[in-house]
Amino acid sequence: MRPDHRRRVVVVVLGDFGRSPRMQYHALALAESEIEVDVVAYDGTPPLPALRSHPYVHLHLFAPPFPWRRSTYPRTLVLALMGLSVCKQSVQLLWRLGLRVPKPAFILVQNPPSIPTLLVGLITARMRAAKLVIDWHNFGHSMLALQLKQGHLVWRMARWYEHAIGRRGDNHLCVSEAMRSELAKRWGIPEAVVLYDYPASQFAPTQSHLRQDLLRRIGAGLDFIWDSDRRPALIVCPTSWTADEDFALLLEAAVKCDDMISHHDREGMAPFPHLLIVITGEGPLRDYYRREIAGLRTKKVHLQTLWLDPEDYPLMVGAADLGLCCHRSASGFDLPMKLADLIGAGAPVLALNYGACLAERLHDGENGLLFETADQLASQLYELFDGFPSGPRLNKLRDNVRRSPPVRWFEAWTMAAAPIFRAI
Repeated sequence: MRPDHRRRVVVVVLGDFGRSPRMQYHALALAESEIEVDVVAYDGTPPLPALRSHPYVHLHLFAPPFPWRRSTYPRTLVLALMGLSVCKQSVQLLWRLGLRVPKPAFILVQNPPSIPTLLVGLITARMRAAKLVIDWHNFGHSMLALQLKQGHLVWRMARWYEHAIGRRGDNHLCVSEAMRSELAKRWGIPEAVVLYDYPASQFAPTQSHLRQDLLRRIGAGLDFIWDSDRRPALIVCPTSWTADEDFALLLEAAVKCDDMISHHDREGMAPFPHLLIVITGEGPLRDYYRREIAGLRTKKVHLQTLWLDPEDYPLMVGAADLGLCCHRSASGFDLPMKLADLIGAGAPVLALNYGACLAERLHDGENGLLFETADQLASQLYELFDGFPSGPRLNKLRDNVRRSPPVRWFEAWTMAAAPIFRAI
């Protein structure tokens, strides 16, 4: 195929592209399939190096809107400013999708956010005789319900809009079988294809020398004194610091677990190891919970927040003795990518149980454990690390994870998504 006749796909992310791993993986898989990819998204975190240097990937990044926060400004003013922001976003997207990028065969949009992405994507797809492909990560109105009560006029309008526009997509991908079933039963979208979040190839157990180098480099950024005689247990909790993560439960569990460890040590048993819980990522609630964490007075359970470069994040996940997921799904139908990253890197996971959907990827007692309360999480942490590093229950979970090599993203994408983009 001559370069001037190469197929093109526009990937649309109304968010920080560098913090949208699934859409980055989409773009890279398309480019590796010799498809020209135009990325229209917000600037911010640097994308994966493989994308920045790929000859078939063309980045069209623009500045994100100002984050109008209800706690800072009057509610009426915030709603008005958000309305103006949506108008500005619509114009920016129409300009780029309709005029700036070359004519595509497909427009692939991430949902949520639904407003104005779905409508602008649909309009420009029809204008340019392209197919609209919607990748359903969650439901936009479910995310809105974290801020507004269900039944609020704005929430009802957002739900109607998402239903009305979403079903007009030409092709649909989604992240779980539960979501596929929901789209078929209640949305009039019977043909959605499930593409689970699978780990990229760089997520694997971190070799010992790389682990030591990583911890040496990041140690200065942690408020933690390393014990040269006995290393701490490393627990990694990836997050985006958003409202659908239950950090209050995590902080309560940390205090309860620390009390259990103090009692253990007072009984004269072998000293319990320090538990270092590293919470990675950036997001709107990070500063608030950093202040909450700073107020904790725990002795052996240490919560630390850390931002990692894209190159270091897989190494940190692969170095973890245990993964921790505090995601509380807004809809009950999405699956957090952190599960795929952690399990792909060989780490069993403690995960907040938010519903049956979670069982599609996490099997309680096999590749991880589920918890519902702070007491349960505290008990699980204590039991898993009693006798660390030779605790039998933790070792069994880790062995189960590593005995079943995970499917990788490109392999899964080739099976599920590639047939959509091969059709002209």
